[in-house]
Amino acid sequence: MSEQSPDETTPAPDAPPPAAPDDGVDRSPAAYWKANLRLLIGCLTVWAVVSFLLSIVLAKPLNAIMLGGYPLGFWFAQQGSIYTFIVIIFYYTWRMNRLDRTFDVHEG
Repeated sequence: MSEQSPDETTPAPDAPPPAAPDDGVDRSPAAYWKANLRLLIGCLTVWAVVSFLLSIVLAKPLNAIMLGGYPLGFWFAQQGSIYTFIVIIFYYTWRMNRLDRTFDVHEG
């Protein structure tokens, strides 16, 4: 039987964790949470503008514009808000994955 050598990519149990890159970026939990909240507030703002402002408050002025044969206010209330929500979900997922990698808290 031959003795197997330990995997060189696996650190020893008593080895210190790898040092974070020194690129001047604050990677503290507080900075991560602040970036997360900024992203969340931005997404919620877009959601509120589309679902309330464009679909309800500005419906009458927008109805003067036609889109595909339908008034634009109606379109935002029925279709535009749904499309916007789907775009927000994909954007949030993409951006959150980048944020997790930046702060080295990503999965895998």
